[in-house]
Amino acid sequence: MGGHSRHVIISADCHGGAELVQYRDYLDSAYADDFDRWAAEFTVPYEDLKGPNASRNWDSARRTAELESDGVVAEVIYPNTVPPFFSTSSLASAQEGVAGAEGLRRRQAGLRAHNRWLAEFCRDAPGRRAGVFQITLHDVDAAVAEVRWAREAGLTGGVLLPGAPPGSGVPPLYHHSYDPLWSVCEELGVPVNCHGGGAGPRTGDTPIDDMFFLLDLRWWDVSRFRQLILGGVLERHPGLKVVFTESGMGWIPRELRKMDRLFTSMRSAGGGGAVAYDAESAVDGLSLRPSEYWHRQCYAGATFVHPGEVAIRDDIGIDKILWGSDYPHLEASYPFSAAAVSTAFQGVPVADTERMLAGNAARLYGFDLDRLRTVADRVGPTHDEVSAGTDLSALPPEAAGCPAFAGLMPGSAKVRMGDNRGAGK
Repeated sequence: MGGHSRHVIISADCHGGAELVQYRDYLDSAYADDFDRWAAEFTVPYEDLKGPNASRNWDSARRTAELESDGVVAEVIYPNTVPPFFSTSSLASAQEGVAGAEGLRRRQAGLRAHNRWLAEFCRDAPGRRAGVFQITLHDVDAAVAEVRWAREAGLTGGVLLPGAPPGSGVPPLYHHSYDPLWSVCEELGVPVNCHGGGAGPRTGDTPIDDMFFLLDLRWWDVSRFRQLILGGVLERHPGLKVVFTESGMGWIPRELRKMDRLFTSMRSAGGGGAVAYDAESAVDGLSLRPSEYWHRQCYAGATFVHPGEVAIRDDIGIDKILWGSDYPHLEASYPFSAAAVSTAFQGVPVADTERMLAGNAARLYGFDLDRLRTVADRVGPTHDEVSAGTDLSALPPEAAGCPAFAGLMPGSAKVRMGDNRGAGK
């Protein structure tokens, strides 16, 4: 990327969705009356979907202008608004049970409506939006068909992997019944995205339930990580690419060391070591150590990346880290992304920073860096600005609400209990 003085920045974690009434135009016509009944009773559950700023989710011109003002030239778009027939964001859909076959059909229709809207929304900014489409895990054949449709429709952000916690009505992720889904993603080069907060169950909707849900988020994210690696999914599908977004990064080297020790112990002669039961068969189908699967096939969507996480980039893998802003959530780094980037990457070699800000995301999601550079040369921060860092005392107090500044300025990283769609908030 040499020869240019400004950074190309791709946010690998943004969110969007249609306005409620817009979804009706993208639904199969058979569900129009059902939609009208559902919409008449629907109450918006999230603060960032209320008021004048809600339009950031679907107003294409506003979104482009605001991201450019923040130094961001392209984005990966996860869902945010509530699709038809859901009560909460589909990021949290696996946290609810599905009410029978007809309830499942309605949900699938609602997700198809979102995917159709998203494909059109991405076409409105060619080469600058990679949409993450949605499926359910209850019908693998339908999920496979949706992957093929989405790829043909130009959705390059990959598929959002729903959680499969106990009580969700679907098998755990390592179950062989999902192999057709992994195979089609492998065949078509479709990344599988695991977004923080989407893997665990809910126990209720009281403030105490919210508290424990937030405390347990990371555990469930790590459990999904373990299932895909130790459960043999990446062994059976060596071309599959998996992204763990908005789950932090500091835990990854520790978890890989723990999994490698477990693997070695279970493989040791006589079954000695950390495993007290005869479970060698649980891992004898794995040809690699867990850390080797990570470096071969996995990526970290580093939303709110912190200087302490950047410091361990070599342990995680510089080619595995994707920066994200979380726009337009309340705790997003917008409109302080330039400060967040320079805080995280202060003093880091330009080549390393370029990979984590754009190069890795471009390679994984198919962005054309040369095309994006024409915009970055106009709006991106300079190499020198990022390397020099930021005077955090000059930031306004509202910047403290973003976890990118956690522990670095007074009052930073407040937890917002009212919005439980993502991890680390």
